[in-house]
Amino acid sequence: MNIFSLNHASFIVADVSLSLTFYCDVLGLQAVERPDLGFPGAWLQLGTQQIHLLELHNPDPISGRPQHGGRDRHIALNALALGPIQDALNKAGIVYTMSISGRRALFCRDFDGNTVEIIEQVPVV
Repeated sequence: MNIFSLNHASFIVADVSLSLTFYCDVLGLQAVERPDLGFPGAWLQLGTQQIHLLELHNPDPISGRPQHGGRDRHIALNALALGPIQDALNKAGIVYTMSISGRRALFCRDFDGNTVEIIEQVPVV
């Protein structure tokens, strides 16, 4: 096979400015330059991968989703420690649930109902 890694994942959002508050101010991700694609959006850099935020009409319902994001479609991010992320989520009033698998991981939703899993993981050197 010729496919070897994930380049980016995209989320549909209602308001890219509000979404940047969640992804940059709360989670600490870095926005990078994005070409003009004819609609608002943002690109967030994560090592060699990215998250693309697309400000478009969302055909998916925000309500009625599972309370625990691990039972919904999601992206998973690795982190060195969950404590600072939990502190930032608590300070911002963002609800999260811990993984029921026993791993050091949490699930939260952005302001558009997209699920983000964050896994505490020691980086491989």
